[in-house]
Amino acid sequence: MKKARPVIGSSRKASTPGPRNVAEYIAGVPAPARAVLKRIRALIRSSVPPEATETISYAIPAFKHRKVLVWYAAFSNHCSLFPTASVIDEFKNELKGYAKSKGTIQFPLDKALPAALIKKLVQARVAQSKGQKGR
Repeated sequence: MKKARPVIGSSRKASTPGPRNVAEYIAGVPAPARAVLKRIRALIRSSVPPEATETISYAIPAFKHRKVLVWYAAFSNHCSLFPTASVIDEFKNELKGYAKSKGTIQFPLDKALPAALIKKLVQARVAQSKGQKGR
């Protein structure tokens, strides 16, 4: 199976720097993925602590509060949320029907975004992160 690459940077040469910030990343995402990515971003923002910041980590956007909580990215046919493998495992029954791997969940661009589920995933990750202080 061919590994999907983020829309941003998929055709760049390795020596070309990635996006410097989240706004730059999002600006480079073509429609309709950009609209879905912005919605995922808003859902994450509403679910993380107010003092959480946005950053670029591994060349994709992420929300950080003491450490990275979740990553998200746009691909040609889907947007992905990376809430960690343990969160995905915790919600495996609710994630049936979505393509997923150990650390990512794929949301197809042509289907409605499961807003409540995304918020639950992020909130679970935030709770998990609070229990892992100092790690």
